[in-house]
Amino acid sequence: MINKQNLWFVTLFSLILILGIYYVSIDDEVESVLKAEDNNKETQVVEINESDILVALEVENDEEKQALMEEYQNILLDTETTIEEKNTAYENLQKLNNSKADENKIKKLVKDKFDLNAFIKINDNTISVVIASKEHNTELANKIIRSIQDLYEETKYITVKFNA
Repeated sequence: MINKQNLWFVTLFSLILILGIYYVSIDDEVESVLKAEDNNKETQVVEINESDILVALEVENDEEKQALMEEYQNILLDTETTIEEKNTAYENLQKLNNSKADENKIKKLVKDKFDLNAFIKINDNTISVVIASKEHNTELANKIIRSIQDLYEETKYITVKFNA
């Protein structure tokens, strides 16, 4: 039976194969025209918004979490792994899901209470907060830290960074 991973592999391999054949079959004249067009293009300046940086951080974080989830799920589904390894993978999968839920809860808190867009990343007892604001306000950072700490009984190491 074909699973998702094998299907993705076959799809991407087919795409690479087709592009390789296309590249080999390109005529020299067409290739020189394409290179000339690339040289004529002007350099464009790209503006990066604060929200773009937050989106990039979110995507990177989601990709990391997705890779970890797949790794843990593969351990759980593998017939050769021991029960202890499966239990550890299951616990880590639960922690990952809980941290994802906590990140969303903290993001909602920051948005509702302080009306700021934020990126939240949780690693064990460390919570990193990146705020989309040019204003660097230590008083606001302290309020955010206190608000987040109020959500937890145990002490967390919370950092707030303002993204300029």
